[in-house]
Amino acid sequence: MTIVEMLEQSGVLTLLGMGVVFGFLVILIVAVTLMGKLIHAIGADKDLNQPAKTGSGAGPAKAAASATAVTAAITAAVTEYRKTNP
Repeated sequence: MTIVEMLEQSGVLTLLGMGVVFGFLVILIVAVTLMGKLIHAIGADKDLNQPAKTGSGAGPAKAAASATAVTAAITAAVTEYRKTNP
């Protein structure tokens, strides 16, 4: 087998391998897209833990208070960690 034949064979194998990978990626994209549409169609993409929206306007204030509480908890944890691990 000459060097030219080996290069030709390696080129064919390279293109074949890239084609297989590209084909798999196309199939993967199509499958994910179809699954997304199916999940959206049956309504499974709705967050069940999310409270129903009310017109009172209390939502943003409650979210801000929750964010403040989370920030305070993180700050307290970091402070305690720094005390125990100098």
